[in-house]
Order: sequence, then structure tokens, then C-alpha cells
Amino acid sequence: MKLWIKIFIGLLLGVIAGLFLGENTIYLRPLGTIFLNLINMIIILLIFSSMVVGVNKIHDPSKLGRVGGKAIFIYFCTTLIAITMGLFIADSASLGEGLALSAVQTNAVPPSISEILLSIVPSNPIAAMANGNILQVIVFALFIAIAINFSGEKGLPLLRVLESLADVMYRLTSIVMEFSPLGVFGIMAWVTGTFGLTLLLPLLKFLGFYCLVCVLQIFIVYYNLLRFGANLPFWKFVKGMGDALMIAFTTCSSAATLPVAMHCAQDNLGVSKNISSFIFPLGLTFNMNGTAIFQAMSAVFLANAYGIDLDVSSYIKLTLTSILSAIGTAGVPGGGFIMLSAVLASVGIPLEGLAIMAGIDRLREMFATFLNIFGDSAVTVYIAKKERELDERVYLHGEISNMNY
Repeated sequence: MKLWIKIFIGLLLGVIAGLFLGENTIYLRPLGTIFLNLINMIIILLIFSSMVVGVNKIHDPSKLGRVGGKAIFIYFCTTLIAITMGLFIADSASLGEGLALSAVQTNAVPPSISEILLSIVPSNPIAAMANGNILQVIVFALFIAIAINFSGEKGLPLLRVLESLADVMYRLTSIVMEFSPLGVFGIMAWVTGTFGLTLLLPLLKFLGFYCLVCVLQIFIVYYNLLRFGANLPFWKFVKGMGDALMIAFTTCSSAATLPVAMHCAQDNLGVSKNISSFIFPLGLTFNMNGTAIFQAMSAVFLANAYGIDLDVSSYIKLTLTSILSAIGTAGVPGGGFIMLSAVLASVGIPLEGLAIMAGIDRLREMFATFLNIFGDSAVTVYIAKKERELDERVYLHGEISNMNY
């Protein structure tokens, strides 16, 4: 039985258990927590080793700059489209109007652009790894990779060690993923038992329109990127990434899904290891479409709820802050919700509004993480095709492996 089928069964059984057991599902939550902890213990070493190896496998410096620059440019454009679409639909649907909440003045100051830029470079790379600061780890890995490249033969012993570490971490991922159906069962049982199936109507309306924007982003942006940009069948892509997309939807963690997404891209779609090892970690930081959409739409929702008028300058601020905060968002459950405070503060929306959005945040994160991983994967496949690093025989002929999970 394929992994995604096992995961889907775990998801359904978790929902059923949650409905019947209610708050007693708190005792099943450790199953999901243990699974996420197993995934989290892999992430830092996997990103660091695979990033260094991936960069060094692109021996041509011009190609390295071209591939990285192309990925970041596409990520920026897709995020900008996602935010614009989210703002337009949230405003058109008048989300949040009629709640008539009392506005409370907030003195919170959002981080400046210079503060965000300064936080990218780690002063202590070991502390960055210990704290799980993905962006700083990626920056450190890039510098190490470049230094190894410039060191010539003297840098080869360290590169071989990191290649071995990367291979071991890939294998460890396969072992950990054996437990994914059980972990998904525990997560979904707890979520369903805690929140139930009924939420406030305004929040359900928000969630419905949020999902609509996510779907539009997939079919307007990523469908065209793959079908016309890369001239590849769209549904072959969806089938090949099925395991990763299911993990993303159920764990609500882009970081936890990263190892599985890399496996799917390489084994199921024929993406070369050096491209996937380089582009996916970049996407984990720079491509948070689902998070950016949520932050922009939430700001409009709460502004309407508090009776705050947003002018053109406010929308420009929302767009820029959403992009920057999405880049700084950790790819873990709750990361986007935490960064929402900076977006709200940028246009003077009371931070008390965070409590209103908390009720649907877990459900929202399922769709956000699904979109984030979908986008990371689509861009990776697109760049691999353009760089002739895609085995189209694997992609086109449906040679879907069981991934040895």
C-alpha cells in the first residue's frame, strides 16, 4: 500500500476518533507530537548538509547564481501575486464587516527592514542550528559551500563528510516516515476533538474565501508555470508529489515536510538531487504563499471588524510587510500566526485581533502548508526542466516508486 494511502487512512480514522472521543483525544496527541519531534530532529542537519552538497555539485559559479537568482525571483513574483489576489478577494467579499469590534490602540512597532535584513546573517551558526533558525542555517550553509568550492582539494574531505551526512539523513528520513500514518492519526484526532466541526460563521466565511485564494493560486500560477512554462503534464506532478502534499496538509509544517518533498521530487518526478537539495531549502524560507495570503487577508478582515479604513498606502504597507514577514516565518505549525502581529502593527490594527483568528488557525494552516509545499515543488520542477536537470522519463511515464518508506 502506498504511503499517501496509509496517511489518508490515518487522517480519516483520526477525524472519526476526534468526533467520538472529544476532549479525551488529548491522550492521543503525544502520537502526533512524537512524530513531529522525529521529523524536527532531522531538519537542521538535512538542510545544512544537503544545501552545502547541492551548491557544490553546481560547479559553475555562473550557474549557481543563475539558478539561485531565478528561484528567488520566481518565489518573489508568486508571493506578490498571492498577496494581491488575497487582498482583492478579501476586500471584495467584505470579510469581517458587521462584527463591530471595539478598537484598542496598539503601541506595537513592527520590525524595520534593516532589522529583518540584519537577522538573516547568524552571529553564531551553532546557536542558529540549536534555535532552529532555518534562514540563518541556509546562509551559513551557502558560505560554507562557497568556501569549500574555493578551497579546492583541501576542501574535499569536508565535502565528503557532508555528502555522507546528507545520505545518512535521507535514509533516516525514510525510517522516520514509516511512523507517519500513526503520527497523522494522533494529530487529526486531537485537532478534531479540540475544535470540533463548528466555528463562528464570520470565521468560516473567512476560511472559505482563504481556501478559494489558495486554489486560485495553484491553478492560475502553478498550473501555468508547469503546463506552459515547463511544458509538463500538471496531474503527473500532483501524483508524484502526493505523499509530500498529504504530509504537508496533516502536519501543517513546511519544515517537517521538506525531507519527504525532496524524496518525491527526486524519486517520483526525476529532479536531480543537486537541484532539489538547493531549491527546496530556499523555498522553505522564500516561498510562503499560503502564509502571505493569510496575513494579508487577516489584516483586511480585522480592519473591517474594527471599522478601520485602509487606504492605498495601507495596502502597499500590507503587501510589503506580508512579503517580509512570510520570508521570516518559520516553517512550523503556528509560525505564520506568530508573524501576523508584525503585519497588523504595520497598519495600526489592534493586536487583540490575533485572538479572533486563533480559532481557525489550525484549519487554515493545513491549506497554507499544502500551498507552500505545492509552490516549492512546482518551482523546483520548473527550474530543473530549464536547467536540464529533470529526467522526463521518470516524470512522464509514471515510474512512481514506493520511496522505500
